[in-house]
Amino acid sequence: MDFQTAQKKAAELQNLLNQYGYEYYVLDKPSVPDAEYDRLMRELTDIEDAYPELKTPDSPTQRVGGEVLDMFRKVEHAIPMLSLGNAFNEQDLRDFDRRVRQAVGDTATYVCELKIDGLAVSLRYENGMFVLGSTRGDGTIGEDITSNLKTIRSIPLRLNEPVTMEVRGEAFMPKKSFMALNEARSKREEEPFANPRNAAAGSLRQLDPKIAASRNLDIFLYGIGNPDNIGVESHSEGLDYLDRLGFKTNKERRKAKDIDEVISFVESWVERRPDLPYDIDGIVIKVDSLAQQDELGTTAKSPRWAIAYKFPAEEVVTKLIDIELNVGRTGVITPTAVLEPVQVAGTTVQRASLHNEDLIREKDIKIGDLVVVKKAGDIIPEVVNVLAEQRSGAEEDFHMPTHCPECESDLVRLEGEVALRCINPKCPAQIREGLIHFVSRNAMNIDGLGEKVVSQLFGERLITNVADLYKLTKEQLLRLERMGEKSVNNLLAAIEASKSNSLEKLLFGLGIRLVGAKAAKTLAKEFGTIDALRKASVVELTAINEIGEKMADSIVTYFDSEEVEELLRELEAAGVNMEYKGPRTLAAADSDSFFAGKTVVLTGKLHRLTRNEAKEKIEALGGNVAGSVSKKTHLVIAGEDAGSKLDKAESLGIEVWNEERLLEELNQ
Repeated sequence: MDFQTAQKKAAELQNLLNQYGYEYYVLDKPSVPDAEYDRLMRELTDIEDAYPELKTPDSPTQRVGGEVLDMFRKVEHAIPMLSLGNAFNEQDLRDFDRRVRQAVGDTATYVCELKIDGLAVSLRYENGMFVLGSTRGDGTIGEDITSNLKTIRSIPLRLNEPVTMEVRGEAFMPKKSFMALNEARSKREEEPFANPRNAAAGSLRQLDPKIAASRNLDIFLYGIGNPDNIGVESHSEGLDYLDRLGFKTNKERRKAKDIDEVISFVESWVERRPDLPYDIDGIVIKVDSLAQQDELGTTAKSPRWAIAYKFPAEEVVTKLIDIELNVGRTGVITPTAVLEPVQVAGTTVQRASLHNEDLIREKDIKIGDLVVVKKAGDIIPEVVNVLAEQRSGAEEDFHMPTHCPECESDLVRLEGEVALRCINPKCPAQIREGLIHFVSRNAMNIDGLGEKVVSQLFGERLITNVADLYKLTKEQLLRLERMGEKSVNNLLAAIEASKSNSLEKLLFGLGIRLVGAKAAKTLAKEFGTIDALRKASVVELTAINEIGEKMADSIVTYFDSEEVEELLRELEAAGVNMEYKGPRTLAAADSDSFFAGKTVVLTGKLHRLTRNEAKEKIEALGGNVAGSVSKKTHLVIAGEDAGSKLDKAESLGIEVWNEERLLEELNQ
């Protein structure tokens, strides 16, 4: 076969196999026998082997063509992947509806969708070609798992239209695939996966795509990252558009004209969920109108226009064998129930937090009791109550200790707190937990430094504080169990990469009492450097909106410590960045700029800047970029296909610029 004939035949086979794959994996309506599909695939493979230049990224032969990776590359989402607020009962749903109607009026309608219990992912297409797939991560930064996602045959490698877009979905493992996987693992005497969700997540985080391919995963797409650019006016229209492009969406969805229809849909699935071929853990309810979604906006963590109803938790009975004590990084002593292993909501539960001594007394929990256990929100195991009537008399009362179980220091109960606390700053448990917190995803995000590795390093006395992490050598690490040369090189590279993190990551990682991730970012933006923050007084700190007096006192006390001063010197000497790298607040920006103090809304497609770039530049000049147009909006930047936000701006008489006018102002 000459090249021209091969080229024509390869194109025909690619189109035919993509169509057959769509019918089989998306529509569940195969039009040819498996043997015919396999024959055509072999024919295409032979042609591409003979003429490698005919292999295209969207060829069905490239589903498992990725190389084995050393680690996953970090990816920033163009549009953040926010988590959803939860509803646990009918009243929660009615409260959500009340908030929506108060904001947008009584015209709001909803779309109800099954909440698939899997792993949220983002797919990026350019001119209709699949170019990037990533995990949700922390909502802003995920991991590039493109090669693994290509193995999911219901994900189209080429769309029916040459569009550029980002879509979101839930990758999952069907129950049938899960059972087959665990059966195979049992035969190999490997630990079975606890549930399909864990199996799906573990499969997509394999460095070898061939392993992911063997797991037979699936996906449902549930949204468009930026629907403003697509030309649809409602969420339901967006789902229909995804269908037309060749995506697989869940057909078990319903439009609801009011909250009563929503509740009826929810109730209909409480009993039917076991009959599905995949796991669901609730129902997602979204306001259908995109214009109303814009008007409702979002909080820092979740959209105000959507909520996830979580199914009632499964409750089981088991025996409470013992109560262990754990020392947290802030010294809080937390009692934990040790249980006879029991299956709850698809996972084996052996421990459940008892929170504090007051809760143990309130629920009259004794060692040896039969207890009712459930998972709060299908996630966190908790002891609901005790079956006191079934006591034998052999049960034992539990008493909280007076001394720290790790360092024997006296325990104290601070004013206004119910928890007992160890206040010894040299307590080994607190140091170990502080190290684990420092390397965690929302802090310094050091890949390869999980809880077990940190505990191992701490136990070997290779690290006693966070600065010691940056002194580790290859020779030291290679002497440890289960640490080969490749994993050691990767770990040292991840530690080195963390030195360039922006200041807010370091601030959160240091574990200053009461300072969470959001407050750390606020402080970093406000002060710019750790040196400026160290010199700040309580008065200066409380002048910032989000910083209260208790947090300000905690920050000043922390930086007053000589030990902290020495630690920061060590970190700086190791090359750890001490400056904020993101856009600054108005206090640190040019107060004479046009944007200072103004609320700006971006809409439509920009060509010379991305949305994130435009947002950062405006915020750096003191502006506030909002997600929806209101009477408080000062300016709207309208790109191509601007849509409803532009219409609303014009109706309110708000000033509108195009991208060229924006660039003129930014260049000044």
